[in-house]
Amino acid sequence: MTVDHATLDRAGIAALIPQAGASCLLERLLRWDAGSILCASRTHLDPANPYRRAGTLGALVGIEYGLQAAALHGAMAAGGRRQPAGRVAALREVRIALTRLDDPAVGTLAVTSTLEAAEAAGLAFSFCLTAEDGRFLLGGRALIALPGGRG
Repeated sequence: MTVDHATLDRAGIAALIPQAGASCLLERLLRWDAGSILCASRTHLDPANPYRRAGTLGALVGIEYGLQAAALHGAMAAGGRRQPAGRVAALREVRIALTRLDDPAVGTLAVTSTLEAAEAAGLAFSFCLTAEDGRFLLGGRALIALPGGRG
């Protein structure tokens, strides 16, 4: 199946990543290529966001946005086919520049994921979230173990 990223909205994204329903945090795929992906979302401002705790959305939830972008990149790189879920093996160099992700001043989130390495056992990628005004919010690197050591 070929996926036209120009029409890939939240429902289309949810069909390609392990997170479904309200757990799918990305709303639009803006662009992607073999090395990276850029997505946008305003779900961090939704009072019904399932990752909220005690009425707030902590900054660490930004990591989940980055992981979902990486999963979407994997599906797009596989020709628009949903891939088996990987497992987070490590997070490194995580930098956080805010306390709460649900601050309205953030505006629309830009979520970037960049593939750094791919092997049969797993993937390494970096991720970055920026505010609508371009401010850095959160970023880091992740290692994902793939089921059955596939690549």
